[in-house]
Amino acid sequence: PEVINGRTHKATVVDLSPWVEYEFRVVASNSVGIGEPSRPSALLKTKAAVPVVAPTNISGGGGSRSELVITWEPVLEELQNGEGFGYIIMFRPLGSTTWTKAVVASVEANKYVYRNESITPLSPFEVKVGVYNNEGEGTLSSISIVYSGEDEPQIAPAGTSALSVSAAEVEVSWQPIAWNRHTGRVLGYEVRRL
Repeated sequence: PEVINGRTHKATVVDLSPWVEYEFRVVASNSVGIGEPSRPSALLKTKAAVPVVAPTNISGGGGSRSELVITWEPVLEELQNGEGFGYIIMFRPLGSTTWTKAVVASVEANKYVYRNESITPLSPFEVKVGVYNNEGEGTLSSISIVYSGEDEPQIAPAGTSALSVSAAEVEVSWQPIAWNRHTGRVLGYEVRRL
């Protein structure tokens, strides 16, 4: 409570954060005003608790063929609630019912890379990232969709033709490669002369 009866000599302070150091002061007041504060108490650290804040900005993608890259925004130290803090990564192919679980035992971690030769390029995965500490497992993020890494294009452009423009120039044209799971995003083309 903000104001305590003058005959009371102790109070319970509530809504503190777990595993944080606090110091306290007491101020006496009456109808005339407020007196000087007491000297600060010794530092006191609250007990640890299971973390309740999940990582945010779950995303990823990119990486090499047969890789699933998952990234997140790390949880701030004051929200880790205890020692032994780390991340729990859960993922499954879109439409699957079985989750794969991995643990990253690093406070600073913000990325996890899963490698498996059976992953096809640009496969969608459902991903969620959670937290844990020595007190137990905490909250998981909501599900995000992350795509596995791409492969180099497996299809060559079709309909290549060349037209002489001048004695030193030739105009080369082709049909673009349409996006699909096997070609990925075509970022550019390279024209080679033989």
